[in-house]
Amino acid sequence: MPAHPSHPSSHVQPRQPLRVTCLTISTLFDLRGTNYWASYIQQKEMNHLESLDKWLNELFYFLFEDRDSRVRGWLLLDSYLPTLSLTILYLLTVYLGSKYMRDRPAYSLKGVLQVYNFSVTMLSLYMLVELVCATSSAGYRLQCQGLHEAGEADLRVAKVLWWYYFSKVIEFLDTIFFVLRKKNSQITFLHVYHHASMFNIWWCVLNWIPCGQSFFGPTLNSFIHVCMYSYYGLSTIPSMQKYLWWKRYLTQAQLIQFILTITHTLSAIVVPCGFPVGCLLFQFSYMASLVILFVNFYIQTYRKRRPGESIKSSHPNGHSVSTNGTSLKKRK
Repeated sequence: MPAHPSHPSSHVQPRQPLRVTCLTISTLFDLRGTNYWASYIQQKEMNHLESLDKWLNELFYFLFEDRDSRVRGWLLLDSYLPTLSLTILYLLTVYLGSKYMRDRPAYSLKGVLQVYNFSVTMLSLYMLVELVCATSSAGYRLQCQGLHEAGEADLRVAKVLWWYYFSKVIEFLDTIFFVLRKKNSQITFLHVYHHASMFNIWWCVLNWIPCGQSFFGPTLNSFIHVCMYSYYGLSTIPSMQKYLWWKRYLTQAQLIQFILTITHTLSAIVVPCGFPVGCLLFQFSYMASLVILFVNFYIQTYRKRRPGESIKSSHPNGHSVSTNGTSLKKRK
């Protein structure tokens, strides 16, 4: 009679849980194990970032559908994560920086501010001139301009508007200078709201409406910034301060800019030209919020001060009316 085959389990080696556990622990504390876990954690973080990026892309596609193909591959535009990350870093720097500087002496930064103001003035001047030249040569209509009506000229406008978008992250330095100079009274809600929101809004503009009707606001704003940052730069030169009597009108110019932009936006809604109406409605709402905040600033600054009281308030963008973080008293 043939022998019965052994039960399969009889050939299985006895498990050694203690040995396995010891090997696992030794691997964790081995140098190679350290590299492994560092790589593992890094890979998990990358997977989370990729998942977040994918989710954000799907969200934007749901809200706005396909992006404009003409700006694909442009710096910072293909993914929202860099813009979002820079904004979060900006907010954290302002919050933590103010705490860090609380018991420390303020920095002067006079030379840095002069270079910065001059640089932003030149960039704003370039954008102003290039937008005027590009839109006028392309025959852009003032009332309403579609996204696909001027061919290569639309691409030229889009390239300038990319610089306008990028300038918004440069202008984060306005707030950083306030922090370093301990001008915390200048870091208002209006200032932070305006700086943080503009950078993010213009990421959306560049991805979906990078030309056409979008040219108007940046053209006006570039002109305002030429005046504003020129003023800031000149105000750091003591011999020039007596000629800077026009600081009050910078605020009025800002308000006029917003009213003109709102009017321009509404005209495109009333007499459409194919430009996305949803974008126009959002722009109207956003500009209206800025007008409300700026009017409140103007009233608090110029209408409610006591007779003979000097103006020490901030510029509507949150800057000092005179310069980045430096208030100028009225000369008697």
